[in-house]
Amino acid sequence: MRDNLRSTIIVFTLAAFAVGCAGYRPSGDAKRPQRAPVPAYRTVVSGDTLYSIAWDAGQDYRDVARWNGIRSPYLLKPGQQIRLSPPQRDNGRVIVATGDTLSSLAEEIGVGYKDLARWNNIAPPYTIRPGQTLRTTPPGTRMAKTPRSSAVDKDPAPESVSPVDSKGSRSAARVGPWEWPADGSIASRFSASGNNKGLDIAGKRGQPVRAAAPGQVVYKGGGLRGYGQLIIVKHNRDFLSAYAHCDHIYVEEGDVIKRGQKIAAMGNSGTDQVKLHFEIRYRGSPVDPLKYLPKR
Repeated sequence: MRDNLRSTIIVFTLAAFAVGCAGYRPSGDAKRPQRAPVPAYRTVVSGDTLYSIAWDAGQDYRDVARWNGIRSPYLLKPGQQIRLSPPQRDNGRVIVATGDTLSSLAEEIGVGYKDLARWNNIAPPYTIRPGQTLRTTPPGTRMAKTPRSSAVDKDPAPESVSPVDSKGSRSAARVGPWEWPADGSIASRFSASGNNKGLDIAGKRGQPVRAAAPGQVVYKGGGLRGYGQLIIVKHNRDFLSAYAHCDHIYVEEGDVIKRGQKIAAMGNSGTDQVKLHFEIRYRGSPVDPLKYLPKR
């Protein structure tokens, strides 16, 4: 009798365990919040730059500038609506998104707004509505489906090709040899499919954070969630780097900096441990910093 009771208890225990395991799904770092989907538009607030907005959206700053008809030096003003994705096009037509105006679409397409209005029988004050389909060419003409931001128009990201023959690597070579932005051990590595889009370097509060390559500071501030006090440096047309969780920043937006220059002090702003979160992005896409930094 006792043996039968013991067998019954074991069976029920194993069954309960199996049920519990069936509902379990590994989630990686449970403490790291999942990134929310990027909205179609963003309203500029004080402190934003085109580079910081594009960085936060995971886009190439040049694409964001083109989609919004913004020309160098990419000046923004608070309250301005910034499109974060290209207008949807198909065979000479474009679908209006929330925040679009006839003028902004005409600027992005490369035509006059009065021409766009005339082709679509839109009278002043040229009101359009989300979901509306507009012609982008004169009546009687057709245009092949060639989205401006098509992936085929972009060079492959350097982490997916040989570091010797990729265009990305040639662009990186023009930056010059990269150097480590801080001393310390690697706390977390880059993950192309995970949450970490850079390299975390552990260290002590106040230790120097250095520019990994020469360039110009295009953002300084704490406006990007999850980065704390952040610096973004533009190295050339293709490469940007970022230095996050700083305790103190020693440079200003617009400063031209040298490789190895002290630009900040390490801290824990926006995180729960003292570290430097370092990222390199090629045409808006995160790449593995270890493919560019010297071995040590």
